[in-house]
Amino acid sequence: MPPKKRNIGTPPNKDSKSNSKKNSPDSKDHSVISPDKHKEKDSAFVTLCKDLLVTNTVCDHAWAIWETMVKSAEKVNGSNKQLWGACMFISATDMEDVSFTFTDFQKAVGMSVKQFINLLRGMDENVDTISSKVNSVVTRLEKKYEVSLALYQRFIFIISKCLAILSLYRRQELLYCTWIMFLLAKGSILQMEDDLVIAFQLLLCVLEYCTKRCPSDFLQPLYKSAISVSTQGLPTRTSRRNKAKLQLPEVDMQLLETLCKESDCSVDEVKNVYQSSFSVFLDSLNLLGSQDLPVDTLSIKYEEIYRKNKDFDARLFLVDDETLRPEKTLVSTTVAMTPRKNETGEENSPVPPQTPIRAAMNSIQQLRGELTSVSDKPSSSLIVYFKNCTVDPSDEITSRVEQLGQVFSQKFAQAVGQRCEGLGKKRFTLGVQLYYKVMESILKSEEKRLSVQNFSKLLNNATFHTSLLACALEVVMATYFGSCVKNGGDESPETDLRFPWILDIFHLHAFDFYKVIESFIKAEPTLKHDMIEHLGRCEQKIMESLAWKTDSPLFELLRQSREEGLGEQAEPPATLNQPLQHSHTAADLYLSPQRPSRRLPTAEADSSALPSSQSPTQGPRQLRSNSLSLFYKKLYRMAYLRLKMLFSRLLTGHPELEPIIWTLLQHTLQNEYELMRDRHLDQLLMSSMYAICKVKNVYLLFKTIVTAYKELPNTNQETFKHVLIREGQYDSIIVFYNLVFMQKLKTNILQYSSPRPPPLSPIPHIPRSPYKYPSSPLRVPGGNVYISPLKSSRAPPAAMTPRTRILVSIGESFGASDKFQKINQMVSSSDWSLKRSLVGDSAPKPLKRLRFDVDGQDEADGSRSGGESALIQKLAEMSSARSRMQEQKLKEEAERGEPEA
Repeated sequence: MPPKKRNIGTPPNKDSKSNSKKNSPDSKDHSVISPDKHKEKDSAFVTLCKDLLVTNTVCDHAWAIWETMVKSAEKVNGSNKQLWGACMFISATDMEDVSFTFTDFQKAVGMSVKQFINLLRGMDENVDTISSKVNSVVTRLEKKYEVSLALYQRFIFIISKCLAILSLYRRQELLYCTWIMFLLAKGSILQMEDDLVIAFQLLLCVLEYCTKRCPSDFLQPLYKSAISVSTQGLPTRTSRRNKAKLQLPEVDMQLLETLCKESDCSVDEVKNVYQSSFSVFLDSLNLLGSQDLPVDTLSIKYEEIYRKNKDFDARLFLVDDETLRPEKTLVSTTVAMTPRKNETGEENSPVPPQTPIRAAMNSIQQLRGELTSVSDKPSSSLIVYFKNCTVDPSDEITSRVEQLGQVFSQKFAQAVGQRCEGLGKKRFTLGVQLYYKVMESILKSEEKRLSVQNFSKLLNNATFHTSLLACALEVVMATYFGSCVKNGGDESPETDLRFPWILDIFHLHAFDFYKVIESFIKAEPTLKHDMIEHLGRCEQKIMESLAWKTDSPLFELLRQSREEGLGEQAEPPATLNQPLQHSHTAADLYLSPQRPSRRLPTAEADSSALPSSQSPTQGPRQLRSNSLSLFYKKLYRMAYLRLKMLFSRLLTGHPELEPIIWTLLQHTLQNEYELMRDRHLDQLLMSSMYAICKVKNVYLLFKTIVTAYKELPNTNQETFKHVLIREGQYDSIIVFYNLVFMQKLKTNILQYSSPRPPPLSPIPHIPRSPYKYPSSPLRVPGGNVYISPLKSSRAPPAAMTPRTRILVSIGESFGASDKFQKINQMVSSSDWSLKRSLVGDSAPKPLKRLRFDVDGQDEADGSRSGGESALIQKLAEMSSARSRMQEQKLKEEAERGEPEA
């Protein structure tokens, strides 16, 4: 999606700028740039600012970013003009004072979309310049570009099959008019423009509309014969006395079916888009009964929207403009149109390329094919199971499905477009079909396992049904989104329908949803590999953060385990090095006791949930919750895999530290799990690594950890830039480490500097999972967040001993001693509002980004000389190369692993 729409059209003026920038913290002058005020800056930089019509404030901020980058020891590839432009883009976006369209910006600095994004990422990696706001805008921009590129390539492919040989002028005219109409329709109908499938369905509507208006001699025989005789003379506009009721245009179903068949697209869904959305768009332009294709009118309207949204000009795809040209290594800029013979040699036909759209259509077609014989009502087998229950759940199940269906379609329309509710209903129907199919499979499996037919307790469990339906819908939604369009993935900030959207609209706890994932995968053998991996990623997200939200039932289970379980742990460390073998099904997990039981029922006993020294036959013991036990087993193994991956990049020269770091992390998850509340597993992992290196006198900069963390797949900068410090207050991970993590675990951490350290936790047994976990998100904070040694409010400054002092992360020097004093006051004061007093703010505000030392040092204590730092840097580079080789070997070994029986 483009950046948020603003009521700014063409070049800005003083009034509009002053009104839009009241909230900027350092705003002073929002007038259009005046060269006289910027004599100290490079004249070429000022000229570029003038060309882009930026304000004086944006110019000043951009120059400050540039100066910071110049002072940095790291070099960013790019010409001065390109780097200046990137600084202006960052400044204008951060200050919400964008005065140029993205295409105007590209033309001024001479960069394509991909070149600009690569440059910006290079700047962020080296000098940590990019705020969350800028990152969000750039992610939306890149996602929209990838979707637009895929749609344009498919558009050209279809047009090449539709049109006969025309003069270049007539061909370009038709291409231009059809593409502009599509761009306008997409911008008018879709709120979420990165939905590739709905956008493509809308493109087919536009193609149907324009194709049937072409003279017959313009078309290839297949499409000429597909146009119905009744529509060759164009539908006439019906009189509408009642303005509130729209007269739908006549859809040429034969032509629409031909277009859909050629693209493996559902005719019913495209027809729904046509009648519910596209017809409204046509009516808004008074085109329902017109045979003309008003090129000039469409172009003018698009120009207005493009300028208003500060977007890239998607019309430039038509002329292969360099600003929208993809990198050659990613995708070809043209689509092969040369007819090739098929295997039988009977006729010439273009070979359809495997494009993102075709891949998405194939996945959807496969899913729909698997559900062809499945009803969206309970099957006869399910009805038998329902009637065998002590309490028949039939009415409650169907009522719940109907209620959740209404919620789903309404929320779908709110996210995608208000006239897309019908599409939401169709996707929900597919989800219901899959829901009933998997439910039947689970019950048959349980019947075979337990030799019982009465599942009254399970089938009357509302959470089980909601979770199972949510999982089925997540598979449907992920299939429609696909994974073929690069960048963004599940982390795209504007893909509203991606996980955990389904949990939010159903008000379903992530911890409850996790219980059904593994059983769902085992119960649905036709599930495609990419969907299995997707559900695996969903489970990872739950374990790393979603299950740790404040209102999660996980905390209540942990509290009960601690208070009523005679001190028993969620999962004893002694079981970590045992294989992850369990017989838990969804039924076990949803019916798992919410409170530890004083008796151990034989039918539900799980010896793996007990300490290894006990067995079910040794008398009454408290039964740990199956769902909690299995959750912690998986959590420990995932946490260790993440630690190992990060460790292989940073500390291969100190193998003895890995079990120590793991012991600290495992201890934290087991005994200090409150630190996970509203936080991310990786935050504890990074902090544990830094703490042990500190106490063991191993030189490792936080910046180095962050840099390595950024290189890992699926990482998110919010993990280390936006960490909960205290209720309602967020800051960088170094502030979290100093004020929260180190304070809570100081005594435990210092034990590892003792000649007699505590016993180490066993290394978890890494299972060959029934579904492979992909490389997990790891991103380590590193850098220069600059805070003086912490003085706890519970102890006077003198209590900070040399041993505790070494645990503190100290960043760059602030200069004036009074600033250090204010920081110390903030740390020791119970009034946390002092936290921001050193910058004069009246209310606490989170840091926008981590700040790293420009000289590359993490501490300002002078303990490292420049020469020594250079040597360490060289050694780190050599170690990094070895680490990458070892990590690749680990990945290859993991990929060769087979599932456990």
